[in-house]
Amino acid sequence: MPKRDYYELLECSRTASQDEIKQAFRRLARKYHPDANPDRTDAEARFKEVAEAYEVLSDADKRRQYDTFGHAGADGQGFGGFSGFSGDFGGLGDIFDMFFGTSQRQRRGPERGADLRVDVEISLKEAAFGIERDIRVPRLETCSTCGGNGSAPGHRPEACTACGGSGQVQMAQSTPFGRILHTRTCERCRGAGKVIEKACPTCHGSGHLKKTRTMHVKVPAGVDNGSRLRLAGEGEVGAHSGPPGDLYVYIHVKPHRLFKREGNDIVCEVAISFPQAAMGDEIDVPTLDKEIKIKIPEGTQPDTIFRLKGKGIADVNGFGRGDQLVRVQVVTPTRLTDRQKELLREFASLGGDRVQSNDKGFFERVKDIFVG
Repeated sequence: MPKRDYYELLECSRTASQDEIKQAFRRLARKYHPDANPDRTDAEARFKEVAEAYEVLSDADKRRQYDTFGHAGADGQGFGGFSGFSGDFGGLGDIFDMFFGTSQRQRRGPERGADLRVDVEISLKEAAFGIERDIRVPRLETCSTCGGNGSAPGHRPEACTACGGSGQVQMAQSTPFGRILHTRTCERCRGAGKVIEKACPTCHGSGHLKKTRTMHVKVPAGVDNGSRLRLAGEGEVGAHSGPPGDLYVYIHVKPHRLFKREGNDIVCEVAISFPQAAMGDEIDVPTLDKEIKIKIPEGTQPDTIFRLKGKGIADVNGFGRGDQLVRVQVVTPTRLTDRQKELLREFASLGGDRVQSNDKGFFERVKDIFVG
Protein backbone atom coordinates (compact mmCIF):
# COMPACT_ATOMS: atom_id res chain seq x y z
CA MET A 1 0.00 0.00 0.00
CA PRO A 2 1.29 3.54 -0.72
CA LYS A 3 2.51 5.48 2.27
CA ARG A 4 0.34 8.23 3.67
CA ASP A 5 1.56 11.80 3.57
CA TYR A 6 3.65 12.60 6.66
CA TYR A 7 1.90 15.90 7.26
CA GLU A 8 -1.46 14.14 7.05
CA LEU A 9 -0.29 11.53 9.57
CA LEU A 10 0.68 14.25 12.06
CA GLU A 11 -2.51 16.19 11.27
CA CYS A 12 -0.63 19.43 10.58
CA SER A 13 -0.06 21.70 7.57
CA ARG A 14 3.02 21.80 5.35
CA THR A 15 3.86 25.24 6.77
CA ALA A 16 3.78 24.01 10.38
CA SER A 17 6.65 25.13 12.60
CA GLN A 18 8.95 22.68 14.38
CA ASP A 19 7.15 23.36 17.66
CA GLU A 20 3.77 22.60 16.05
CA ILE A 21 5.12 19.36 14.61
CA LYS A 22 6.52 18.34 18.00
CA GLN A 23 3.24 19.11 19.75
CA ALA A 24 1.30 17.13 17.14
CA PHE A 25 3.58 14.13 17.64
CA ARG A 26 3.30 14.27 21.45
CA ARG A 27 -0.50 14.29 21.22
CA LEU A 28 -0.68 11.42 18.73
CA ALA A 29 2.00 9.40 20.53
CA ARG A 30 -0.11 9.43 23.69
CA LYS A 31 -3.18 8.51 21.65
CA TYR A 32 -1.67 5.53 19.81
CA HIS A 33 1.05 4.20 22.12
CA PRO A 34 0.52 0.38 22.38
CA ASP A 35 0.89 0.36 26.16
CA ALA A 36 -1.95 2.85 26.41
CA ASN A 37 -4.13 0.87 23.97
CA PRO A 38 -3.91 -2.81 24.93
CA ASP A 39 -7.26 -3.56 23.26
CA ARG A 40 -6.46 -1.93 19.91
CA THR A 41 -4.72 -4.24 17.45
CA ASP A 42 -3.81 -1.36 15.12
CA ALA A 43 -2.25 0.86 17.81
CA GLU A 44 1.34 -0.23 17.26
CA ALA A 45 1.10 0.19 13.48
CA ARG A 46 -0.42 3.66 13.84
CA PHE A 47 2.20 4.62 16.40
CA LYS A 48 5.02 3.50 14.07
CA GLU A 49 3.57 5.60 11.25
CA VAL A 50 3.40 8.66 13.48
CA ALA A 51 6.94 8.08 14.80
CA GLU A 52 8.31 7.71 11.25
CA ALA A 53 6.61 10.91 10.13
CA TYR A 54 7.99 12.80 13.14
CA GLU A 55 11.53 11.53 12.55
CA VAL A 56 11.51 12.99 9.04
CA LEU A 57 9.67 16.26 9.65
CA SER A 58 11.57 17.08 12.86
CA ASP A 59 14.89 17.06 10.97
CA ALA A 60 15.40 20.16 8.79
CA ASP A 61 17.43 18.37 6.08
CA LYS A 62 15.15 15.32 5.93
CA ARG A 63 12.07 17.55 5.84
CA ARG A 64 13.50 19.60 2.97
CA GLN A 65 14.25 16.42 1.02
CA TYR A 66 10.78 15.02 1.73
CA ASP A 67 9.11 18.29 0.64
CA THR A 68 11.07 18.07 -2.64
CA PHE A 69 10.95 14.37 -3.48
CA GLY A 70 8.22 12.84 -1.35
CA HIS A 71 8.21 9.06 -0.79
CA ALA A 72 10.89 8.26 -3.41
CA GLY A 73 13.05 5.13 -3.19
CA ALA A 74 10.91 3.12 -0.78
CA ASP A 75 12.19 -0.21 -2.19
CA GLY A 76 15.04 -0.67 0.26
CA GLN A 77 17.66 1.09 -1.88
CA GLY A 78 16.03 4.41 -1.18
CA PHE A 79 17.66 7.43 -2.70
CA GLY A 80 18.69 10.52 -0.80
CA GLY A 81 16.99 9.40 2.38
CA PHE A 82 13.59 10.47 1.05
CA SER A 83 11.69 7.50 2.49
CA GLY A 84 11.94 4.22 4.27
CA PHE A 85 12.92 5.81 7.55
CA SER A 86 13.03 3.26 10.30
CA GLY A 87 14.12 5.66 13.00
CA ASP A 88 17.13 6.13 15.22
CA PHE A 89 15.15 5.28 18.34
CA GLY A 90 15.70 2.02 20.21
CA GLY A 91 12.01 1.12 20.00
CA LEU A 92 8.55 2.42 20.68
CA GLY A 93 9.14 2.57 24.42
CA ASP A 94 12.23 4.74 23.95
CA ILE A 95 10.20 7.36 22.11
CA PHE A 96 7.55 7.29 24.82
CA ASP A 97 10.21 7.59 27.55
CA MET A 98 11.90 10.49 25.74
CA PHE A 99 8.71 12.58 25.60
CA PHE A 100 6.81 11.54 28.70
CA GLY A 101 9.53 10.57 31.19
CA THR A 102 8.15 7.17 32.19
CA SER A 103 8.85 3.60 31.17
CA GLN A 104 6.01 1.29 30.18
CA ARG A 105 8.25 -1.75 29.66
CA GLN A 106 9.21 -4.30 32.27
CA ARG A 107 12.31 -5.59 30.52
CA ARG A 108 14.65 -4.74 27.71
CA GLY A 109 13.12 -5.90 24.48
CA PRO A 110 14.59 -6.12 20.99
CA GLU A 111 16.67 -3.09 20.02
CA ARG A 112 17.29 -1.92 16.49
CA GLY A 113 20.88 -2.16 15.28
CA ALA A 114 23.02 0.85 14.47
CA ASP A 115 22.98 2.47 11.04
CA LEU A 116 26.25 2.46 9.09
CA ARG A 117 27.77 4.88 6.58
CA VAL A 118 30.03 4.20 3.60
CA ASP A 119 31.44 6.91 1.29
CA VAL A 120 31.87 6.13 -2.41
CA GLU A 121 33.66 8.31 -4.98
CA ILE A 122 32.56 8.16 -8.62
CA SER A 123 33.25 10.07 -11.83
CA LEU A 124 30.91 12.59 -13.46
CA LYS A 125 30.18 10.12 -16.26
CA GLU A 126 29.29 7.41 -13.73
CA ALA A 127 27.01 9.89 -11.97
CA ALA A 128 25.35 10.72 -15.29
CA PHE A 129 24.62 7.16 -16.38
CA GLY A 130 24.66 5.17 -13.12
CA ILE A 131 27.03 2.41 -12.08
CA GLU A 132 27.10 -0.86 -10.16
CA ARG A 133 29.90 -1.35 -7.67
CA ASP A 134 30.98 -3.74 -4.93
CA ILE A 135 31.75 -2.16 -1.56
CA ARG A 136 33.26 -3.68 1.58
CA VAL A 137 31.40 -2.94 4.81
CA PRO A 138 32.71 -3.84 8.29
CA ARG A 139 29.78 -4.48 10.62
CA LEU A 140 28.50 -6.49 13.57
CA GLU A 141 26.72 -9.67 12.55
CA THR A 142 24.92 -12.41 14.46
CA CYS A 143 27.27 -15.12 15.71
CA SER A 144 26.68 -18.28 13.68
CA THR A 145 27.84 -20.55 16.53
CA CYS A 146 25.23 -19.51 19.11
CA GLY A 147 22.67 -17.92 16.80
CA GLY A 148 22.94 -14.66 18.70
CA ASN A 149 21.93 -15.88 22.18
CA GLY A 150 25.52 -15.77 23.51
CA SER A 151 25.48 -19.27 25.02
CA ALA A 152 27.78 -22.16 24.21
CA PRO A 153 26.39 -24.96 22.00
CA GLY A 154 24.00 -27.13 23.99
CA HIS A 155 23.18 -24.34 26.42
CA ARG A 156 20.62 -21.55 26.49
CA PRO A 157 20.30 -18.32 28.49
CA GLU A 158 18.50 -18.83 31.79
CA ALA A 159 15.97 -16.56 33.44
CA CYS A 160 17.63 -14.12 35.81
CA THR A 161 16.98 -15.12 39.42
CA ALA A 162 17.56 -11.60 40.73
CA CYS A 163 14.65 -10.05 38.84
CA GLY A 164 12.65 -13.16 37.98
CA GLY A 165 13.18 -12.55 34.29
CA SER A 166 11.55 -9.11 34.26
CA GLY A 167 14.77 -7.18 33.75
CA GLN A 168 13.87 -4.78 36.56
CA VAL A 169 13.87 -4.83 40.33
CA GLN A 170 11.68 -2.83 42.68
CA MET A 171 12.63 -1.21 45.95
CA ALA A 172 10.07 0.05 48.47
CA GLN A 173 10.69 3.24 50.43
CA SER A 174 8.56 4.54 53.28
CA THR A 175 7.77 8.25 53.21
CA PRO A 176 5.39 10.55 55.09
CA PHE A 177 3.09 10.15 52.11
CA GLY A 178 3.18 6.36 52.21
CA ARG A 179 5.26 3.62 50.58
CA ILE A 180 6.82 4.50 47.24
CA LEU A 181 8.10 1.85 44.85
CA HIS A 182 11.25 2.63 42.87
CA THR A 183 11.96 0.56 39.80
CA ARG A 184 15.46 0.22 38.36
CA THR A 185 17.25 -1.96 35.85
CA CYS A 186 18.47 -5.27 37.22
CA GLU A 187 22.24 -5.13 37.71
CA ARG A 188 22.77 -8.87 37.27
CA CYS A 189 21.18 -9.24 33.82
CA ARG A 190 21.39 -5.53 32.86
CA GLY A 191 17.72 -5.48 31.95
CA ALA A 192 17.80 -8.48 29.62
CA GLY A 193 15.87 -10.72 31.98
CA LYS A 194 18.22 -13.59 31.15
CA VAL A 195 21.78 -14.55 32.09
CA ILE A 196 24.35 -16.63 30.27
CA GLU A 197 25.82 -19.37 32.43
CA LYS A 198 28.26 -20.68 29.81
CA ALA A 199 29.36 -18.20 27.17
CA CYS A 200 29.75 -19.03 23.49
CA PRO A 201 33.43 -19.71 22.72
CA THR A 202 33.21 -17.84 19.41
CA CYS A 203 31.63 -14.53 20.45
CA HIS A 204 32.37 -14.82 24.19
CA GLY A 205 28.75 -14.24 25.09
CA SER A 206 28.11 -11.10 23.07
CA GLY A 207 26.00 -12.87 20.44
CA HIS A 208 27.65 -11.01 17.56
CA LEU A 209 30.96 -10.73 15.71
CA LYS A 210 32.70 -8.06 13.65
CA LYS A 211 32.87 -9.10 10.00
CA THR A 212 33.57 -7.41 6.68
CA ARG A 213 30.89 -8.05 4.09
CA THR A 214 31.09 -7.33 0.34
CA MET A 215 27.88 -5.79 -1.00
CA HIS A 216 26.76 -5.03 -4.53
CA VAL A 217 25.41 -1.49 -4.84
CA LYS A 218 23.47 -0.01 -7.76
CA VAL A 219 24.10 3.72 -8.02
CA PRO A 220 21.25 5.24 -10.07
CA ALA A 221 21.83 7.66 -12.90
CA GLY A 222 21.65 11.34 -11.93
CA VAL A 223 23.17 11.23 -8.45
CA ASP A 224 25.17 14.24 -7.27
CA ASN A 225 27.53 15.19 -4.47
CA GLY A 226 25.91 14.38 -1.14
CA SER A 227 23.34 11.99 -2.61
CA ARG A 228 22.56 9.14 -0.24
CA LEU A 229 21.51 5.59 -0.98
CA ARG A 230 19.76 3.53 1.70
CA LEU A 231 20.19 -0.23 1.89
CA ALA A 232 17.55 -1.38 4.35
CA GLY A 233 18.63 -3.97 6.91
CA GLU A 234 22.29 -3.91 5.89
CA GLY A 235 23.50 -2.11 9.01
CA GLU A 236 24.62 -3.68 12.27
CA VAL A 237 22.68 -6.45 13.95
CA GLY A 238 20.22 -5.42 16.64
CA ALA A 239 20.51 -6.33 20.31
CA HIS A 240 18.17 -8.86 21.93
CA SER A 241 17.07 -10.25 18.55
CA GLY A 242 16.20 -6.77 17.33
CA PRO A 243 16.13 -5.85 13.63
CA PRO A 244 19.36 -4.71 11.96
CA GLY A 245 20.04 -1.08 11.15
CA ASP A 246 20.41 0.36 7.66
CA LEU A 247 23.45 1.08 5.51
CA TYR A 248 23.73 4.54 3.96
CA VAL A 249 26.01 5.03 0.97
CA TYR A 250 27.08 8.66 0.49
CA ILE A 251 28.10 9.66 -3.03
CA HIS A 252 31.01 11.96 -3.88
CA VAL A 253 31.41 13.00 -7.54
CA LYS A 254 34.93 13.88 -8.70
CA PRO A 255 35.40 17.16 -10.65
CA HIS A 256 35.73 16.77 -14.43
CA ARG A 257 38.48 18.52 -16.39
CA LEU A 258 36.13 19.59 -19.21
CA PHE A 259 32.58 19.64 -17.87
CA LYS A 260 30.93 21.59 -15.07
CA ARG A 261 27.58 20.43 -13.74
CA GLU A 262 24.68 22.87 -13.28
CA GLY A 263 21.71 20.88 -12.03
CA ASN A 264 21.02 18.30 -14.74
CA ASP A 265 22.82 20.38 -17.38
CA ILE A 266 26.55 20.33 -18.08
CA VAL A 267 28.62 23.21 -19.38
CA CYS A 268 31.85 23.14 -21.40
CA GLU A 269 33.91 25.71 -23.27
CA VAL A 270 35.42 25.29 -26.75
CA ALA A 271 37.89 27.57 -28.50
CA ILE A 272 37.55 28.67 -32.11
CA SER A 273 39.66 30.97 -34.25
CA PHE A 274 38.64 34.39 -35.53
CA PRO A 275 38.22 33.11 -39.13
CA GLN A 276 35.99 30.28 -37.86
CA ALA A 277 33.86 32.75 -35.90
CA ALA A 278 33.66 35.18 -38.81
CA MET A 279 33.04 32.76 -41.67
CA GLY A 280 31.48 29.82 -39.82
CA ASP A 281 32.68 26.26 -39.57
CA GLU A 282 31.82 22.78 -38.33
CA ILE A 283 33.74 21.62 -35.25
CA ASP A 284 33.99 18.54 -33.03
CA VAL A 285 32.65 18.91 -29.48
CA PRO A 286 33.10 16.36 -26.65
CA THR A 287 29.99 15.13 -24.82
CA LEU A 288 29.45 12.57 -22.07
CA ASP A 289 28.49 10.06 -24.77
CA LYS A 290 30.95 10.74 -27.60
CA GLU A 291 32.28 13.54 -29.79
CA ILE A 292 29.72 15.15 -32.05
CA LYS A 293 29.90 17.84 -34.73
CA ILE A 294 28.17 21.18 -34.30
CA LYS A 295 27.83 23.98 -36.82
CA ILE A 296 29.32 27.39 -36.03
CA PRO A 297 27.32 29.97 -38.01
CA GLU A 298 28.93 33.02 -39.65
CA GLY A 299 29.46 35.96 -37.35
CA THR A 300 29.50 33.97 -34.10
CA GLN A 301 30.41 36.22 -31.17
CA PRO A 302 32.54 35.34 -28.10
CA ASP A 303 30.60 33.66 -25.25
CA THR A 304 27.86 32.47 -27.59
CA ILE A 305 26.18 29.40 -26.09
CA PHE A 306 24.97 26.45 -28.14
CA ARG A 307 22.52 24.02 -26.50
CA LEU A 308 22.74 20.30 -27.18
CA LYS A 309 19.40 18.83 -26.16
CA GLY A 310 19.47 15.66 -24.06
CA LYS A 311 23.26 15.52 -23.73
CA GLY A 312 23.39 16.37 -20.03
CA ILE A 313 22.82 14.41 -16.80
CA ALA A 314 19.98 11.94 -16.38
CA ASP A 315 17.31 13.06 -13.92
CA VAL A 316 17.46 10.94 -10.77
CA ASN A 317 13.67 10.60 -10.75
CA GLY A 318 13.57 9.39 -14.34
CA PHE A 319 12.42 12.59 -16.06
CA GLY A 320 14.79 12.40 -19.03
CA ARG A 321 18.20 14.05 -19.37
CA GLY A 322 19.42 17.60 -19.09
CA ASP A 323 21.22 19.50 -21.86
CA GLN A 324 24.82 20.31 -22.64
CA LEU A 325 25.68 23.99 -22.99
CA VAL A 326 28.66 24.73 -25.23
CA ARG A 327 30.16 28.18 -24.65
CA VAL A 328 32.31 29.43 -27.55
CA GLN A 329 35.48 31.41 -26.90
CA VAL A 330 37.12 33.19 -29.83
CA VAL A 331 40.89 32.94 -29.53
CA THR A 332 43.02 35.94 -30.56
CA PRO A 333 46.41 34.87 -31.97
CA THR A 334 49.45 36.17 -30.11
CA ARG A 335 52.02 35.68 -32.87
CA LEU A 336 51.43 36.69 -36.49
CA THR A 337 53.64 36.47 -39.53
CA ASP A 338 54.26 39.56 -41.64
CA ARG A 339 51.94 38.18 -44.29
CA GLN A 340 49.15 37.62 -41.73
CA LYS A 341 49.56 41.16 -40.44
CA GLU A 342 49.41 42.50 -43.96
CA LEU A 343 46.20 40.60 -44.67
CA LEU A 344 44.61 41.79 -41.42
CA ARG A 345 45.46 45.42 -42.22
CA GLU A 346 43.92 44.93 -45.63
CA PHE A 347 40.85 43.37 -44.00
CA ALA A 348 40.53 46.31 -41.61
CA SER A 349 40.95 48.78 -44.44
CA LEU A 350 38.20 47.17 -46.46
CA GLY A 351 35.94 47.50 -43.44
CA GLY A 352 36.73 51.19 -43.05
CA ASP A 353 39.10 50.73 -40.10
CA ARG A 354 42.66 52.00 -39.99
CA VAL A 355 45.23 49.88 -38.16
CA GLN A 356 48.47 51.63 -37.15
CA SER A 357 51.49 49.48 -37.94
CA ASN A 358 53.91 48.96 -35.04
CA ASP A 359 56.53 47.30 -37.19
CA LYS A 360 59.86 49.22 -37.06
CA GLY A 361 63.35 48.31 -38.00
CA PHE A 362 66.14 47.84 -35.44
CA PHE A 363 67.77 51.27 -35.95
CA GLU A 364 64.40 53.04 -35.76
CA ARG A 365 63.64 51.39 -32.39
CA VAL A 366 67.10 52.40 -31.08
CA LYS A 367 66.54 55.94 -32.25
CA ASP A 368 63.20 56.08 -30.39
CA ILE A 369 64.91 55.01 -27.19
CA PHE A 370 67.60 57.74 -27.23
CA VAL A 371 65.82 60.55 -29.00
CA GLY A 372 62.25 59.91 -27.90
